[in-house]
Amino acid sequence: MRLLRLGPPGHETPAVLVPGREDRAYDLSNLTHDIDGAFLSTSFQQTIIQAIGAGALPTVDLAGVRVGAPIARPHAIYAIGLNYADHAAEAAMELPTEPIVFSKAPNSLCGPTDDVTLPAGSLKGDWEVELGIVIGVATHGLASPDQAARCIAGYVAVNDVSERAWQIEHGGQWLKGKSFPTANPAGPWLVTPDEVDDDGSLRLRLAVNGSVKQDGTTADMVFGPYHLVWYLSQFVRLEPGDLIDTGTPAGVGMGATPPVFLADGDVMDLSITGLGEHRTVVHVPAAT
Repeated sequence: MRLLRLGPPGHETPAVLVPGREDRAYDLSNLTHDIDGAFLSTSFQQTIIQAIGAGALPTVDLAGVRVGAPIARPHAIYAIGLNYADHAAEAAMELPTEPIVFSKAPNSLCGPTDDVTLPAGSLKGDWEVELGIVIGVATHGLASPDQAARCIAGYVAVNDVSERAWQIEHGGQWLKGKSFPTANPAGPWLVTPDEVDDDGSLRLRLAVNGSVKQDGTTADMVFGPYHLVWYLSQFVRLEPGDLIDTGTPAGVGMGATPPVFLADGDVMDLSITGLGEHRTVVHVPAAT
């Protein structure tokens, strides 16, 4: 099942794709006001299937309609650093023995075709295609990674956009460079786990202005999705609707020789197997 949100920012309509068609969706407004934690913590798949079978959901044509982030603003966004072996190698850093955890501001979330506006005067904007996990069950203190599967509502393609100067050169607190508005494009769909292969073969690709920068697979992850959910649950209470950005493969701009960063007007295209595609245009306002 592929959930999405349609319409202008702040006024999105919850929807689900019509099976076998990506040009039409069922409007979920009769079932929920939004794709949020309250909805994701219910048996939403069964509810949707029953409503479709009863003919209770109108359809909507997706042509020309903005697709927003597929979840409402979450309670929290957590992110994982150096979680791909090849990315750790390009950063000349040892593989972590435990997940490296940081956070992003929840209001950094935006849609998969929304413009990305870097901080004014930014010179070190960077890209990171990542697999995102959305939590569906309030979770704290899981006994083992095996218990994590029941806590996941679905998966989503995300871009952990970063401003490396703010991330690294202002006291070393990563949140500073990763929390500006539009720093977390996500979408176009929230895909339920039954439609996502969990064998480590998901392919993640990102191009800038048509030049492929990242091309890896989840097989290179140091810590898999279940491990990350279990690990985070030891330290925080994960809430329904929370988003976890799980790390990026090699090919970020900071890792190039010499480093290459985003400029005004650049176009980022990314995709993850089964989770859809992004196209975002970068803007860099002049420094004031």
